[in-house]
Amino acid sequence: MAGGEKLSPELARRVAILIRSRANLPPNYDVVVGGRTPSSMPGYDEISVVFKSEGKTSKPMTFLLSKDGKTLAQFNKFDISKDPKTLVSDSGRPSRGGPANAPVLIVGFDDLQCPFCARMHAQLFPALLERYRDQVRIVYRDFPLEQHPWAMRAAINANCLAAQSVTGYWNLVDYIHAHAGELGGEEKSLTQAKAALDGLTREEGKRQKVDLALLDACITKQDDSAVKASMEQATALGVDSTPALFINGEKLEGAVPLEYVYRMIDNALIASGQTPPPAPPAPPQTAPSAKPGN
Repeated sequence: MAGGEKLSPELARRVAILIRSRANLPPNYDVVVGGRTPSSMPGYDEISVVFKSEGKTSKPMTFLLSKDGKTLAQFNKFDISKDPKTLVSDSGRPSRGGPANAPVLIVGFDDLQCPFCARMHAQLFPALLERYRDQVRIVYRDFPLEQHPWAMRAAINANCLAAQSVTGYWNLVDYIHAHAGELGGEEKSLTQAKAALDGLTREEGKRQKVDLALLDACITKQDDSAVKASMEQATALGVDSTPALFINGEKLEGAVPLEYVYRMIDNALIASGQTPPPAPPAPPQTAPSAKPGN
């Protein structure tokens, strides 16, 4: 183990007994306590502890031991110097809602074949934009799941359109989420679904008057590198399912009541010095009907 000022056998035993009892270690584990080394905590030194059993040694665990040898402590240090809002990149993505400097950034990892994503897309975002308006900026990043066979193509096609038209991108995303169950026909044919996606993308491109030759080349190429980079970012952030939202860096996964999302956004606004809008009125309560015979 690491050096440092060696503890007396009596003090090392006190440390080992406490750790053994707290961790409920079996008797075949040895607790080996290292020497004191300086720490950044006033009044405390660091000691390193490892567990040994059957020829195997654990990774060292760091504890704090008071100068007088009467207190053992352990704590974790986390770097909070970075604004969580900057931890999830929205770089180069089409946005909805407020401007680039909007106080709240909502980054959603989306799968265009995911029914839960479609439900959130239809219900959550219109409510947020109506309530918060320019106070929130919404961005989608791609996280197509393996079990959804045409989700990757949908993401690539939407990005092809986004390269020339932000409006076209969101129109296509809106349509796919609203009609995902219809793609592929009654047979749920993957070939038909992909052909439909290509046709929808080209039709929206025409409406937005984009360079159709450039759009068609992008659709034909099916370059998945940007989508895979987005997926890698999601995985690094601990995302393993969709939908997943990051509200100024705070993670929210799955289907949750809308008031939870409001609370997170309101907290983010207050932290940035903004005043949240008034809470929407609660739905009217219906009085329970009397039981028969009462």
